[in-house]
Amino acid sequence: MSTARYDGVAAWYDKELGPAPAQEVVDTVSRLAGPGPGSCLDLGCGTGFHLPMLHQLGWTLTGVDVSEDQLRFARERAGGFAELLQADAAQLPFEPGAFDLVFSAFTHTDIDDFAAAVGEAVRVLRPDGRFVYVGIHPCFVGPHSRFAQARGVPALQLGYDRTGRYTDAPGLSPTGLRIKVGAVHLPLGDLLQTFLDAGLRIEAFEEPITEGREYPYWLALRASR
Repeated sequence: MSTARYDGVAAWYDKELGPAPAQEVVDTVSRLAGPGPGSCLDLGCGTGFHLPMLHQLGWTLTGVDVSEDQLRFARERAGGFAELLQADAAQLPFEPGAFDLVFSAFTHTDIDDFAAAVGEAVRVLRPDGRFVYVGIHPCFVGPHSRFAQARGVPALQLGYDRTGRYTDAPGLSPTGLRIKVGAVHLPLGDLLQTFLDAGLRIEAFEEPITEGREYPYWLALRASR
């Protein structure tokens, strides 16, 4: 099982980034995922921020995360309406074709082998299933960019093309999440190619810009088998 880097920081994470996703994330995911019924896997569910939103859309939920510390909070947040399991995203304990929808949010910056996780997501998707992904925008957030609180104009540095895990970079806040757990950087082309290499067809791709800001700090896509 992969290292659970969030063990020991889950309480801080939940306090600082909770208790629920921003409204623009809710609106985007609701549009891309669509309503249930059906079975949905939240891949890398963390503290369960997105579980209530998916539940309200009518999906029957299963969540997995490698961090038992984060799953403690997810179980409280779900209140029993989701099955939650500790599991490695690259080795899912499910049969092929088990889910109608796989949803994953802000995980490519945490999973060392994101391609393996996407491959597993495709394996557990039904032949007509959908994959909805929301993640940090790698062009403007990463080791090469100082973009404090995603406001103003990103100050770009060298290093955009350097892939892999980093723990020290110009773009890291000394008090932020990444200084605690590190992050993985994938350039935008590599990130999108990961989905294509797994056999998915990208149907929609969005770069939402929050009102009052000039640059996107996250992206969203929907893909199908």
